[in-house]
Formats: sequence, C-alpha cells, structure tokens
Amino acid sequence: MEMADVTVHIDETLGEEQLTMIAGTLRAHEGVMGVAHHEEKPHLMIIEYDPDRVSSGDLLKVVQGQGIHAELIGL
Repeated sequence: MEMADVTVHIDETLGEEQLTMIAGTLRAHEGVMGVAHHEEKPHLMIIEYDPDRVSSGDLLKVVQGQGIHAELIGL
C-alpha cells in the first residue's frame, strides 16, 4: 500500500466542531488513512491517503461538498 499526503487550504474560518466534522467525513472515505488539523493553523488540513484508491482531487471534492471553499496546496 502506498501512502501520500495532501494539504487542503480552507478559505473560511471554521470552528473546531466544523473542522472535526469535515475530518470525520474524510476519514470515512475509502482510501483515507488519516486527517490532521491544528488549532494554530485552522485553515490547513493534512490528509494521508492511498493514491491507488483515491485521488487528491476526489478528497478536495469531499471537502467542497460540505459547502466549504478550499483548494489543494503544496502539489
């Protein structure tokens, strides 16, 4: 199994509850192995995933599907 990570920049300022909900939605997605967000950098979310099972673009769509404006960074 390969592992990759991608950083998502979230445009909105979200509270901890909203960030935790988005992280949970991502964790439930097939191929996602971990999601991290930190209080010090609330606009960034790091997603660890298996690129053989899901693409970074698909993960961005999951975030955007929550009504959030976001983009991938660090590609």
